[in-house]
Amino acid sequence: MTRKENYESRSEKLLLPIMEECGFELVDVAYVKEGGTWYLRAYIDKPGGITINDCETVSRQFGELLDQEDFIEDSYVLEVSSPGLGRPLKKEKDFERSLGEKIEIRLYKALDGAKEYTGVLEAYDKDTVTIRTEDDADMTIEREKIALVRLAFDF
Repeated sequence: MTRKENYESRSEKLLLPIMEECGFELVDVAYVKEGGTWYLRAYIDKPGGITINDCETVSRQFGELLDQEDFIEDSYVLEVSSPGLGRPLKKEKDFERSLGEKIEIRLYKALDGAKEYTGVLEAYDKDTVTIRTEDDADMTIEREKIALVRLAFDF
């Protein structure tokens, strides 16, 4: 397990009791470096959406636990937020919740001349994702070829 994965995993374990207590869902935890600064980001959600007060509540409790445990060696910025509209689907529960929803898939390399596909999520498993495209055809794509899967949104 890499240092990044270790920090994310330990952070998730600290966050889960807070999520349960508040009735929120932990969508993701990411430890990333941007412009020379490390960020520990927790993405949370609940039916009806997350408010700024929800983020503040979780941030305060989570920050206190992080200070007590003190397992992250680098200095970092803690951020707690909603995952937003274009959130990626990463975990089993993300895919389960999104069955029947319109999604976007971005590939590492072009497949049949395109790197991006949009369609309704019909099925998924550990190796593949299947969408129904606009021309009413099912398309199954191997997960190892997928760079990003997220909910599609129209403006």
